[in-house]
Amino acid sequence: MSARVGIIGIGQSNFQARRNDASYPDLVREAVTVALGDAKLDFDGIEAVVYSLSPDAMVGIGNAERIGVDAVGARNKRFLRINTGGATGISSVAAAYYHVAAGACDVVLTAGADKVGECGDSQTVLNKIWDPTYERQLPLGTINMLAMSAVRYMDKYGMTEEDMARVVVKNRMQASKNPHAHLKKPTTVEEVFKSRYISWPIKLFDCCPQSSGGCAMVLASERYIKERNLDAVWITGVGHCSETYYIGDRMGTGYTADHADAYALRGSFVRAFKMAGITKPRDQVDVAELYAPFSNTEFHSIEAAGLAELGQSPAMLREGQFQLGGKIPVNPSGGVLCTNAIAVTAMVRVAEIALQVWDRAGGHQVAGAKRGIASGNGGDHQFFGTMVVEA
Repeated sequence: MSARVGIIGIGQSNFQARRNDASYPDLVREAVTVALGDAKLDFDGIEAVVYSLSPDAMVGIGNAERIGVDAVGARNKRFLRINTGGATGISSVAAAYYHVAAGACDVVLTAGADKVGECGDSQTVLNKIWDPTYERQLPLGTINMLAMSAVRYMDKYGMTEEDMARVVVKNRMQASKNPHAHLKKPTTVEEVFKSRYISWPIKLFDCCPQSSGGCAMVLASERYIKERNLDAVWITGVGHCSETYYIGDRMGTGYTADHADAYALRGSFVRAFKMAGITKPRDQVDVAELYAPFSNTEFHSIEAAGLAELGQSPAMLREGQFQLGGKIPVNPSGGVLCTNAIAVTAMVRVAEIALQVWDRAGGHQVAGAKRGIASGNGGDHQFFGTMVVEA
């Protein structure tokens, strides 16, 4: 195994609702061009490509990775497509990491893009993930699945709709400082409450947007980085963990998990922390980019990451501990609540943490950040990936 794997290049689009000026391959190429420029490389310097792509139905082309091969310069190179739902982006970074850590390659590009708001009806596509016999007929969907989680969290820990609204206010404020974010307009608790209900207690402002844009990252071996005296930040911990497919199996007595919490996500963080040597995350983590597509899910993500005890994160949010300037800022970029191009949403979490510990996050920089964590959730809240990145 390679001693360490570093990140040497990052590229992001400026995300927005639609990109009528760019085709799907154009968006991927846009991010790749920035990442390669950041790494001071051309396509000849890339040995393998890991392609981050959401379900084919979102793109409207079967085996849609085919149209991205030339856009990422992958002709005659190793090429691997990854799809784990919303976790796709962080799973893709992990696959690139293992290419390098295993010694198969010295330099690997991972990249992807999405045009979620232009696919027709993304919710119709996403709602097909449910078991057609037992759960789809309820009907379960990606929104009411996590609305039920919110109701359970409310009952178990006393969270309120106002607590959820505070998450939105925090993340929108932070996104206003991030030029790449999709939703950048600050809001208030009152405005969140005025937005219409989608699935109680989740309102429109509690939901992530449908974003278009791309992201790319270049990873390299420690030997390659040191021989060329390159600037880099380092991936020191990687973890993954999966949950049962059936939501109903997460709600009965006798099962270790509880739909209020994110036990499998916690398991993923435990693995990443062990690899990185983190034993007290509240003392050893400076910043977090956590995959939370709805306001309520930020609470159980914070707790799964060990940044708060179960049920304690709403009170800590009220105290200002998770905002810019607080003890451990969470989602200083604005997070998934402000930008959601599904194929790369979780990759952006890693990219943003890398920028933080690199001291390159601009207006939403966390002062003195040296170690950060990122996460991604996919499927029906079933697949979880986590990473630790350090300066």
